[in-house]
Amino acid sequence: MTPYQQLQHATREERDWLLSTPLLTRALAGRVSRDEYLAFLGQAYHHVRFTVPLMMACGARLPERLEWLRGALVEYIEEEHGHEQWILDDIRAAGGDAAAAAARPADPATRLMVAAVRDEIEHGHPVGFFGMVQVLEGTSTALATQAAERLQASLDLPDDAVRYLTSHGSLDIGHLAFFEGLVNRLEADDLAAVIDTAKLVYRLYGAMFRGVETRCAGGNATRELSDALV
Repeated sequence: MTPYQQLQHATREERDWLLSTPLLTRALAGRVSRDEYLAFLGQAYHHVRFTVPLMMACGARLPERLEWLRGALVEYIEEEHGHEQWILDDIRAAGGDAAAAAARPADPATRLMVAAVRDEIEHGHPVGFFGMVQVLEGTSTALATQAAERLQASLDLPDDAVRYLTSHGSLDIGHLAFFEGLVNRLEADDLAAVIDTAKLVYRLYGAMFRGVETRCAGGNATRELSDALV
């Protein structure tokens, strides 16, 4: 197997757990409420706003032998800069309060996901950051465009209320092919760090979606973490 195939194989269980999230399966069927969609966008804002800072931190800590990977990060940064503002625009267009969403603290799973990746960059292996790329881009490629179409139809949303989902569904197809090429150049220790981070982020991202559903139903989003991390 290629390194990328090894990554896919090693993280299959965690990826399946994420994709089985009830909120995601309902989104693909167009059965998500406006409150749930707005809550998802709020959590997306709180992790997407850290994407570029995490990329910059990763690039600053990569060893010299991975200089080629630093160059790839420059391309990612140029494309990802400002995407958190797209999310706030979507919230406004969908009838939500963007300022309140930005000011509201992120849910526990969202905070932990960002913190775990930051910790891996700063105190583990910086290339582990690409485990987060595997999760977010792989998930958006698989689900974002289809979910956006179903949600827009069922919630009667304007085009500018699903910009984040529609743009990432198509954009990340190209990103994922680029990402596969990068992973296939990694050495075994580098790949191991990507796999470990991806496994954790799949679990925390799944807990984020489950937390959105729980909170919108009047429950406590914190409890979802125990199921995610077993």
